[in-house]
Amino acid sequence: MPEARMEAFMARIQRGEKVEAHDWMPEDYRLLLLRLIHMHAVSEIMGAYPEKEWVPKAPTLRRKMSLMAKVQDEIGHGQLLLRVAEDLAAPLGRNRIELMDDVITGRIKFHNVFHMEAPTWADAGIIGWLVDGAAIITQTALLDCSYAPYARVLKRICAEESFHMQHGESIILSLAEGESWQREMLQDALNRWWEAIMFFFGPPIVTDAARRMMEYRIRSRTNEELRQKFLTRYVPRIRSIGLDIPDSAIRFDEDAGLWRYTEPDWERWSRVVRDNTGPKSQERVALRRMAHQDQAWVREALVRARTAAAI
Repeated sequence: MPEARMEAFMARIQRGEKVEAHDWMPEDYRLLLLRLIHMHAVSEIMGAYPEKEWVPKAPTLRRKMSLMAKVQDEIGHGQLLLRVAEDLAAPLGRNRIELMDDVITGRIKFHNVFHMEAPTWADAGIIGWLVDGAAIITQTALLDCSYAPYARVLKRICAEESFHMQHGESIILSLAEGESWQREMLQDALNRWWEAIMFFFGPPIVTDAARRMMEYRIRSRTNEELRQKFLTRYVPRIRSIGLDIPDSAIRFDEDAGLWRYTEPDWERWSRVVRDNTGPKSQERVALRRMAHQDQAWVREALVRARTAAAI
C-alpha cells in the first residue's frame, strides 16, 4: 500500500540510511531534491561568469592561471551536479540538455550574487573569499543529505571550494597590505557585496518547502542558522584586516547568542533572482545562451561518436 511504502521510506530516512537514484522515493522528495540540485548546478555555472571576466585582466600571470583553474572547477561542479539532477529528472521525461536550457528560458533561477557586477580586481577577491565562503557553509551543511548521489558529489565540491576560498583570501590579503588606493578599492568591493551576501542564505522564515526538506533530511540547517555561522566566522576576520563591515547595526547579542544585523531588502533581491533584474542578469544569460548554442555541434558530435562506437 502507498501509505506503508511511505512509512517504510521515512523510517529509512530517520535511521540515517541513504537513498540511491534507483531506489523508490516519494514524488515530493524527488521534486524537492531536483529543484535544489538543479539550482545549485546552474548557480555553479553562472557563478563562473563574474570571475571569467577577470582572467585576461588579472594583475599577474600567476593570478591569471589560478583564476582560470578556479573557473574551470566551477564549470566542472555544474556538470557534476547536472548529472545528479538528470537521474532525478529522467522519470519526469527530462534530460541534461533540457535542464541547462532552463536557465536560458528563465524556468530555473540562480543565486542573487551572480547577477552582480565585478568592476574591480577586489571584487574577484571578495567573490573567492566571502561568496565562496558562504557557499562552503551552505554546502557542508548538506554533506549528510539523505540522497546519497548528492552527498557524494558534495564531498568533492566542498574540498575544491576550500581551495577557491583560500585563493580569494590570498587576493584580499595582498590588497589589504597594499597601497591606500588598494585598500579603498577593497573596502568599496566589500560595501558593494555585503547586502547580496547576507541575502545569499535566503530569508529567515522557514518555508513549507524548507520544512519538508528538513523532514526528509535533505538539509539539516535553516537559512538563519547558516547566516549566523557565516557571521561568526567572517566578521572577526574582516575586521582583523582593517575593513569596516558596511552595517552600523551589526553586533553580537551575548544574551541571545546571536548576531544582530540590518536585514537586506528581501523583496528587491527576490526580484533580482525571480525576474533577472540585476545589473548583469541579462548579459550573463545572453552569454550562457550563446555558449549553449555555439557548442551544440560538439554535443551532437559526441552523441554520434558514442552511437557509432556502440554499433
